[in-house]
Amino acid sequence: MASIGTAETPKIPDATRLAVDRTRLAHERTLMAWVRTAISLISFGFTLFKFFEYLNQDERVTRPARLLGARQFAILMICTGLLALVIATVEHHRSMQMLRAQYGDIPRSLAAIMACLIGLLGVVGLISVVLRS
Repeated sequence: MASIGTAETPKIPDATRLAVDRTRLAHERTLMAWVRTAISLISFGFTLFKFFEYLNQDERVTRPARLLGARQFAILMICTGLLALVIATVEHHRSMQMLRAQYGDIPRSLAAIMACLIGLLGVVGLISVVLRS
């Protein structure tokens, strides 16, 4: 009686399969840590922007002439968060490709899907800050 999928990939010993699963989950945890870091940078940058926008709304605070104001700093933080997220996602994707090439079928990464969704939200936040004058 032949098992399904034996023609596509060779049978991997159970100990090796468990080691591959642990490695994959370690990559998932690493990407989720980067996602948390990116969320922190993006949300703090957006919050900082909104806070100073609120202060300047009624002209309660005069804006000092600076090279790097609150808006520019917020944009810098959001861009840093997005860049960290992109780099971490690309590295995660490369790691998963290496595992797939060596060991065959590896499940899809839920952490990568979350990273993409958070990245889209970060881009929306960046556009919102950039388009406000």
